This record gives sequence, C-alpha cells and structure tokens, in this order.
Amino acid sequence: MSTKPHHLAIIMDGNRRWARARRLPDLAGHRAGARALELLLPAVAGTPIQTLTLFGFSAANWQRSRFELDHLMDLVEQQLERCTATCVRERILVEVIGRKDRLPTSLLHAIDRIERATGNGRRRLRLALDYSSRDAILDAARNLPPDASQALFEARLGSAAEVDLLIRTGREQRLSDFLLWESAFA
Repeated sequence: MSTKPHHLAIIMDGNRRWARARRLPDLAGHRAGARALELLLPAVAGTPIQTLTLFGFSAANWQRSRFELDHLMDLVEQQLERCTATCVRERILVEVIGRKDRLPTSLLHAIDRIERATGNGRRRLRLALDYSSRDAILDAARNLPPDASQALFEARLGSAAEVDLLIRTGREQRLSDFLLWESAFA
C-alpha cells in the first residue's frame, strides 16, 4: 500500500462555529469555507492526489432554515462558476454525487455546465451535494443479484477509489454519513 494519498476526502465542517467565534454571521463562515476551495484546487495539482471528494452539503442539512438553505445553494452555484476556469486549466474533471432531484434548477444548470466543461480532466473533483452514504449504499444494493461481486456493488455505488486520507475540518470526529464504504480503511 502506498503511503501517498491518491484519494483525499474532506468533510467541510465548522464554518458556522468559525463565524460565531469571530462574532460574524453564519453566512460569513459558509463564504469563507467556499473560498478555501479556490486555494485548495491549485495546491492539489503538485501532489499525487488523483481524486478529491468534498462533502459540500449533507442530506441532513435540509433541516436548516430556508434563508440559510437558499444562501448555501446560491453559494455552491457561484463557487462552481468561479472554479470552472481553474478546473479546465488544471484538467480537473468535476462531478457531483448525491441526490439532484431536490437541488434548485439554476444549480442543476451550473452543475451541468461545469461537468461538461471539465469532461476531459485527468484528476477528479467530486462534490457531494444532498449526499447520504447510507442512501447511496441502499440504492446500490437494491436489485443486486444474490451472487453479486464487490466490484459490481462498487460500480452501482458509483464509488471512486478507496479513500486514502479523510480530513474533517472543525472539531467534530465523526463521518457524518460521508463515504462510509470508500472510507473503510482511510
């Protein structure tokens, strides 16, 4: 096994706590977290990391206020637009994983634009939006034949390579329903 990570997964957590500690509105924390992505993408270019998976929005986050949800969806859309040129230049293929049926139409269009624009990328940026690992595992397991192989299950799961390194920003030490299958040996 290589000691150099090829698949890095990050649970972007603690944005509201960061803002509150600085007596800023919660939304300022979300904006600061989104800006970190702009710094992260070029930094990954000089590493062996081939896949970067970011937990951008959990399926459990729908419990937040309508105001915060609208802001988060707008922020993701704006960030996708801002990162497109960098991803094209750095040859980073962008794909969004998770449910898309609950996302706003304008965000779906932004996702489609960046996925098409970056389709020739050599490295991958996977953004988990409205994502639940448990739901993804259940969906993949449905209708599998009794003798299904692990490879078939992983193909249905749509998983990337196993996660080598999992980072959670903020203070919490839990997986929060993120890449449970892929992170088994991270």
